[in-house]
Amino acid sequence: MPLFGNIFSPKKTPPRKSASLSNLHTLDRSTREIELGLEYGSPVMNIGGQSLKFEDGQWISESGGNVSGKEVQRLKKRNLQLEEENNLLRLKIEVLLDMLSESTAETHLIQKELEDVKSNSRKKK
Repeated sequence: MPLFGNIFSPKKTPPRKSASLSNLHTLDRSTREIELGLEYGSPVMNIGGQSLKFEDGQWISESGGNVSGKEVQRLKKRNLQLEEENNLLRLKIEVLLDMLSESTAETHLIQKELEDVKSNSRKKK
């Protein structure tokens, strides 16, 4: 027989009432826009003083171009140079890792041969 009885067991919660008594969720989008004035425009954000608008799956500058076409070409060229440099550095890292692996394997082989020579010379004595 428990000391405190059954006070720690949770009680059943009462059933919930309807989430909404409004019938607005049954209306189609165009009717809701007319009735409630809901016009969702394209998403707009402001980054670094430049306003961008999301249209047709791409972010488009609304400010009309604080950046000139010449500046865009320069940035694209610089981006391409950095990508090429990045690829070259990745290749160099790969070559260096291969060289390190090879020299480590050679070192282990030489150490094993040295231990074998030492053990053979001890057996002869």
